[in-house]
Amino acid sequence: MLPSNITSTHPATFLLVGIPGLEHLHVWISIPFCFAYTLALLGNCTLLFIIRADAALHEPMYLFLAMLATIDLVLASTTLPKMLAIFWFRDREISFFACLVQMFFLHSFSIMESAVLLAMAFDHYVAICKPLHYTTVLTRSLITKIGMAVVVRAVTLMTPLPFLLRHFHYCRGPVIAHCYCEHMAVVRLACGDTSFNNIYGIAVAMFIVVLDLLFVILSYVFILQAVLQLASQQARYKAFGTRVSHIGAILSTYTPVVISSVMHRVACRAAPHVHILLAIFYLLFLPMINPIIYGVKTK
Repeated sequence: MLPSNITSTHPATFLLVGIPGLEHLHVWISIPFCFAYTLALLGNCTLLFIIRADAALHEPMYLFLAMLATIDLVLASTTLPKMLAIFWFRDREISFFACLVQMFFLHSFSIMESAVLLAMAFDHYVAICKPLHYTTVLTRSLITKIGMAVVVRAVTLMTPLPFLLRHFHYCRGPVIAHCYCEHMAVVRLACGDTSFNNIYGIAVAMFIVVLDLLFVILSYVFILQAVLQLASQQARYKAFGTRVSHIGAILSTYTPVVISSVMHRVACRAAPHVHILLAIFYLLFLPMINPIIYGVKTK
């Protein structure tokens, strides 16, 4: 018989501070955030509508783009509405389980974003290096399997975190010095041995960034070799031009991640709002800029 007197040690609600040290500027900070969120919603919804409405765009490249737009919509909507509620209405409370759900979606869809960019790099590799086999390699069946693998990988990697966090005793209070429920921000409130969470979080981040970025770079090495072998200079420019949007998306995705990682280690004594603003920039910038990057190149 299991004991029936086990009580929960987690708080019923957490309190999200917002941006520590800049509370007096929350209303002003919310203006560019709200503008960026609106652009992200309009841009990604427009892309999804165009791709769905035009049968000529039901090709692998645009199907991957539709996945990316969907992920960006969820990624932005997971954090921004609550963030704006904190800035505008001082609605800082979030229930413990809502916090875990937000954290799960935030980190899962960030992993999915990286995976879709890797899938798009594979699409470009096949289009440039194996053009005669493009339609036979990138079939609807394979695209569906890639989409399922993207979701399964993210969910598998992130599912342990909420269950681990449920079993901690939160003796350091319910106040999260952040404007959304980020994994390490929640772990810092827990007592006991949190070393596994720390190691697991770093390991997953390194695994995703290093592995995905390595394969993206490798695919572009092969693409570069194939493009440079083209006889016509105009053909080389055209081949490079069609890949500029994806390269821009890769840079806008991984550059903030690398900068944030370096900042946490090199500038660990920097004010907390510096790290938080950098993290928010990553969450807002990608959903806003991706429709612009791809929309300009998509006729």
